[in-house]
Amino acid sequence: MKNNLLVEQLSYNGEELTPTAVQLISYSPTSFNQNEVELWDNENIQLDPNTTYWVKVDGLNQINTIRKIADRINLNFLLTQDILNINHPSKIEEYENFLLLVLKYFIVDEDSAEYIPFQISIVLGDNYLISFSEKKHPFMDDIIKAIENDVFHIRKRGADYLLSVVINSIIGNHTSAILQINDSLDDLEDDLLSFSTNKNLGIEIQTTRKQYIALKKADLPLKDQYARLFRANNKLISPKNKAFFNDVNDHLQFVLQNIDICRETLASLVDLYISNNDLKMNDIMKRLTIVSTIFIPLTFLVGVWGMNFSFMPELDWKYGYIVAWLLMIVIGIIIYIYFKIKKWY
Repeated sequence: MKNNLLVEQLSYNGEELTPTAVQLISYSPTSFNQNEVELWDNENIQLDPNTTYWVKVDGLNQINTIRKIADRINLNFLLTQDILNINHPSKIEEYENFLLLVLKYFIVDEDSAEYIPFQISIVLGDNYLISFSEKKHPFMDDIIKAIENDVFHIRKRGADYLLSVVINSIIGNHTSAILQINDSLDDLEDDLLSFSTNKNLGIEIQTTRKQYIALKKADLPLKDQYARLFRANNKLISPKNKAFFNDVNDHLQFVLQNIDICRETLASLVDLYISNNDLKMNDIMKRLTIVSTIFIPLTFLVGVWGMNFSFMPELDWKYGYIVAWLLMIVIGIIIYIYFKIKKWY
């Protein structure tokens, strides 16, 4: 990984090829406008202080567009690079004139059915919110429709309320993911306890563990940082909207609690998986031991009658062969019954 303090140019390190698209959504209690911005120009785009603006940026390929938007709100080089760095940890940082949030949203991969994170960065100012995402996602379209229809009087509540709605959608996505992981762990536990599945449970446990770690990385940094939104001197979050952030915090705490539960469950399942493998190995060794024990006296008899002595009474006996077979069968059956009585088999 390059040292960003030694690099002078911004760079996007993701693999998404989504062209950068900018939407400017503006609204007030009595109006709503949504426009596609083909070429962002700081000089030509003027903002009304009595209107709330949402600059929705989908796709991070066009560095020049990202830089112009960052310059408009005086976002320095390092913070702009954080937005372009899709591997940046989740964070919430407070600055003099704006808040910066770096969050993760999870989508389900169609091939593997695994949860794949993609990054959403959000900048909150006095009357504006700017969101940067790697790709377009329907959940933001749902928020735009809610603004258009003025659901819950969203147009009267300002940019900070819009931020709470966006965060709530993201945390709701995390809630769905953690509940799905919990269900997967329950199914794995049933399979491990049944001893009758043909699935490769070791791979399934590791796959689920990988998803758990991704979700943990997305939410654990927010455990302490989310409290910054409630600070008394935070001028960007109005007191009347803090109740909505409290509600989001409840959802976040629910996710964090379930992450702890998943950690304990995963540890238990790993121990159970190892114990199952030991039990299976012990069962195999027990079967092999029983077979060996049955054949030890038979091998002894064969060894005795296989010795090359000239005078052995049984060699010339007419019924010697059949008696030898019957003797070996009876001994084998007696040993098998003995193991059954002792419940060793």
